[in-house]
Amino acid sequence: MTTPMKNLKVRPKVVDAWIQPWTREVVDMMPERTAHVFRKYGTVRMKNGISLEDMIDEMDDSDVDVSLVSGGPVVPGHLVLDALDKWPDRLVGVVAVDPTNGVMRAVRELESLARNYPICAMKLEPFYYWRDPTDRVFYPLYAKCEELGLAVQTQVGGTGPLFPSRSGQPLHIDDVALDFPDLTIVCGHVGSPWVEEMIHVAWKHDNVYIDTSARLAKHFEDPFRKFLAGYGQDKCIYASDWPLLDFQRPLAAARALGLPEEVEAKFLGENAIKAFRLERFLADGA
Repeated sequence: MTTPMKNLKVRPKVVDAWIQPWTREVVDMMPERTAHVFRKYGTVRMKNGISLEDMIDEMDDSDVDVSLVSGGPVVPGHLVLDALDKWPDRLVGVVAVDPTNGVMRAVRELESLARNYPICAMKLEPFYYWRDPTDRVFYPLYAKCEELGLAVQTQVGGTGPLFPSRSGQPLHIDDVALDFPDLTIVCGHVGSPWVEEMIHVAWKHDNVYIDTSARLAKHFEDPFRKFLAGYGQDKCIYASDWPLLDFQRPLAAARALGLPEEVEAKFLGENAIKAFRLERFLADGA
């Protein structure tokens, strides 16, 4: 792999580990199965699309230093690459590839993206493929991620979009982590309704983390609050899932938890820097 582009000018104190472009193009191609979840959240502004420029303006108005911007089955990858080109000092990429159109084709595409852009992870939302994370089509991608030093950022828990939730059961991640003990796996959305199962998997495996995308801190289940504040303080990563949630409200809610200063620093930034290996993107001396 080529030397990563060192675009980040300062070591971030706050990393938002899950945002995605939400332009008019995304809205126009959004399948009804997915649009359902945004109506459930009551996020009215999302129906017209939000420009990349407005996305960054909203980020600038918050205390978020760096965001991990991701594509996926319903977010065209070129929007992620456009954003990385325009704001290389604020964004690091998380890319998605489709192994159902040819496994090795997807492997080569992933490698090309990692060579040419500041990419820290591959996004995987298995329910979109009607498959579990343990499905054989994903395993060559896991192997390539491990080889390239990329994390896998995946969905866990019940699905908001109208797809079966069973692919989000955390015990699937247990199997993947056993097969790939050197692959970093970041599990998004905390894992509800299987939060304690997710906590167990993250506690068990050194390479498994939990991010809080799409969850306000006031809704964290008591077992997760205990994990975050105590024995899991090195395994929890802050994320908003912008624009499902905005940049400011979930961050304010996270700070309102009253975590010890050292624990809050880990949750809001340091754990993401470690899990996604963001130091490789820091400018010399940052």
